[in-house]
Amino acid sequence: CAFSVTMYRHSYICFCKDYAFTETDVTVSVLHVVQARLAYVAAEGELKQPFKDELPTRQAQLSTLQDTEEFDVLVVGGGATGSGCALDAVTRNLKTALVERNDFSSGTSSRSTKLIHGGVRYLQKAIMKLDYEQYMMVKEALHERSNLLDIAPHLSAPLPIMLPVYKWWQLPYYWAGIKMYDLVAGGQCLKSSYVLSKSKALELFPMLKKDKLVGAIVYYDGQHNDARMNLAIALTAARHGAAIANYTEVVHLLKKTDAGTGKEKVCGARCRDVITGNEFDVRAKCVINATGPFTDSLRKMDDGKNTNICQPSAGVHIVIPGYYSPDNMGLLDPATSDGRVIFFLPWEKMTIAGTTDTPTDITAHPIPREEDINFILNEVRNYLSPDVEVRRGDVLAAWSGIRPLVTDPNSKDTQSICRNHIVNVSDSGLVTIAGGKWTTYRSMAEETLDAAVAAHRLGGGPSKTVGLVLEGGQDWSPTLYIRLVQDYGLENEVAQHLAATYGGKAFDVAKMARVTGKRWPIVGNRLVSEFPYIESEVRYAVKEYACTAIDVIARRTRLGFLNVQAADEALPRIVDIMGKMLDWSDKKRTEELEAAKKFLYLEMGYRSRSEQLTGTTEITLDTQEVAKYTNRFHKFDKDSKGFITTVDVQRVLQNISVQIDENALHEILNEVDLNKNGQVELNEFLQLMSAVKKGQVSDSRLAILMKTAEESLDLRGPVTVDRSGGGV
Repeated sequence: CAFSVTMYRHSYICFCKDYAFTETDVTVSVLHVVQARLAYVAAEGELKQPFKDELPTRQAQLSTLQDTEEFDVLVVGGGATGSGCALDAVTRNLKTALVERNDFSSGTSSRSTKLIHGGVRYLQKAIMKLDYEQYMMVKEALHERSNLLDIAPHLSAPLPIMLPVYKWWQLPYYWAGIKMYDLVAGGQCLKSSYVLSKSKALELFPMLKKDKLVGAIVYYDGQHNDARMNLAIALTAARHGAAIANYTEVVHLLKKTDAGTGKEKVCGARCRDVITGNEFDVRAKCVINATGPFTDSLRKMDDGKNTNICQPSAGVHIVIPGYYSPDNMGLLDPATSDGRVIFFLPWEKMTIAGTTDTPTDITAHPIPREEDINFILNEVRNYLSPDVEVRRGDVLAAWSGIRPLVTDPNSKDTQSICRNHIVNVSDSGLVTIAGGKWTTYRSMAEETLDAAVAAHRLGGGPSKTVGLVLEGGQDWSPTLYIRLVQDYGLENEVAQHLAATYGGKAFDVAKMARVTGKRWPIVGNRLVSEFPYIESEVRYAVKEYACTAIDVIARRTRLGFLNVQAADEALPRIVDIMGKMLDWSDKKRTEELEAAKKFLYLEMGYRSRSEQLTGTTEITLDTQEVAKYTNRFHKFDKDSKGFITTVDVQRVLQNISVQIDENALHEILNEVDLNKNGQVELNEFLQLMSAVKKGQVSDSRLAILMKTAEESLDLRGPVTVDRSGGGV
């Protein structure tokens, strides 16, 4: 195998000619870096932002959609690809509109693995099968990875990922594959991969299984906050003048007869404001279908005879406590029991594990299945030390995202899955972009707009989005959070979170923060104590087009994705703040609260979490354990009623000088109150302790509270005569 080696800025790029790597690729790799810098300069110098200081309100955006005689481009779909199309179009000086029937990033784009990557397994297939198409797909993704890290430095960062090796022969095999990954990235390689000895691997990842471990290989990919990244793309499009509106659905497509050909052509869409029910027409020279899993719905609006091209696949992820992984090191399992790759990644001080790959029906509200959650947990157990007990009860949240895998309608073999993405222009002029991956959203958007411009003769020039910095990235620096602490008196953790979430816009959020009345922090009341989200983020979320409480817990903050119980506790305050800003009636507030609770219960895994206790009536405790827990229960049930209430718990806590708010006590007991009668029976308590023993439930507040109270009572014991002053 003959190699050609080129040096670019101290990076050595090797290309294997037997696998179709050419000298041209070297030039392209170098040119991509240069083009990104030039595009950034050009974008900064030429592009104007009509709304640089203040974004138009959602109502103003809706008015623009209704009052504009004709747009050049109407994008349907507010996910990463749709928002990318809107940004690409508006920066080409095309009059641009975007509508999304739910919230921006409400679907697949917020439910990813949070990685910005080229696809290690695709490169493996490219080499093993000499597949040039797969190789070019990886190369494009690596270029886009580099660009995305540049244009949104506050929302993304390189992440080292460890690949543990348990067989000697795998070490050179995996090392060669990972090194090739670096080489294909060329000058855009984040950091060079390296090999670790067994001892060094355990030092960096101490919870790793030691038995038969040979060593490990560490490589680098990018990680981001996917929903916030999607929102940043959409808001950047709005800053440049695109009229964008969430909760605006397409009822049907508008058509007119082409005078030249006599054929019907798509010329816009009839839209409906989901919140008010108001319907209106949006006319456009070109309509782009970027609806992800719902691609076929819009294609059939265009032509009812169109066959389905989307083949949806469900990918489930779970969130477990941060102590399961190091703060800055991910883990890759390259060969799970079902052949899929499993990632185990630190994210937002928690740990994400996933993903599965199972056929599914298309739905706007995918629900994580219990069997998928348990599959991921079992795979995690295979790689962690036996000392680390992986408990089902440690799953803090779980979600399912639908991958919109597609077949190419232009291909003769319509049954074969397209490995990348497809851009299709129908006879009526509807432009469809489908498939692809998060990392390549920008290049997919560029290709889509190129096709739209050619098909509809729109003009507007070439794409300008390479190097175009996204919302919040312009004024961000790694030390920005220090200024937030110094200037506003925010907690250090809160300031770091704001800087990493909003970038340069973090100061706008800080300005809206209320005084706490404490010595420190001076401003910034938290929504829940263990997470750095503060109340002013809810107010700022409304400026970012948040319309519901779900928008706040799922996409403006990521609380619902990180801990369903914490999100549930924060909801009343979130609804209260939004209600005041949006003038909600009492009825509307109740509806919002219930809708958000349902979202957490079904889509974020709260049901799966609670069913670990309620789903089984079997008590697997031995005789001694039953006696032990019965005795503990009766220390609270002094009157031998057979149940305990908040009054009983409060009485015991007073005896040990502990005070807990009555509302908090109600919440604690409600978690265990299976029949919801306002009291916890002995049988319910034994079920709880049985579930705790099996690892189905962890961090039960009632279990820990009663154990701590019992230990405090036992330590106190009877008061002696000496200590009472001799009876005097």
